[in-house]
Amino acid sequence: MAGYYKSLREIEAVVNGFESCTTAKEDFTHRSHLTVAAYYLHSSEQFNATQRMRAGLVRFLDHHGVGRAKFHETLTSFWLRIVWTFLEHGDQKPSLLETTNAVIESLGDSRLVFEYYSADLLWTDETRNGWVAPDLKDL
Repeated sequence: MAGYYKSLREIEAVVNGFESCTTAKEDFTHRSHLTVAAYYLHSSEQFNATQRMRAGLVRFLDHHGVGRAKFHETLTSFWLRIVWTFLEHGDQKPSLLETTNAVIESLGDSRLVFEYYSADLLWTDETRNGWVAPDLKDL
């Protein structure tokens, strides 16, 4: 494992920057999304973690003047489900630091979504506005 984070404090800084909207929009990368997802799912069940991520993303977009049209419900739900599935298949409950680094190591390529969704489906209004199941491969 690459050891993306060396301490819990680094992870908390990413989460706090996201929640307080002090992270610049261009600095909130796929890795940052995964970090927040792992953090939320490590301490909460999937439904609550997804609700928290959804609310945080909308707040973040609003704060940075990006507009809510950028929010994508299916993508958000997909990544929370993928991270949750990854965490559920682990043999033990590792620390948040180990969990987050393992999530980034395994799911760090944002193009993974295209193993599950065709571009034609993923970029529709239907997937942007609500959950749509994958058309290429089951979760």
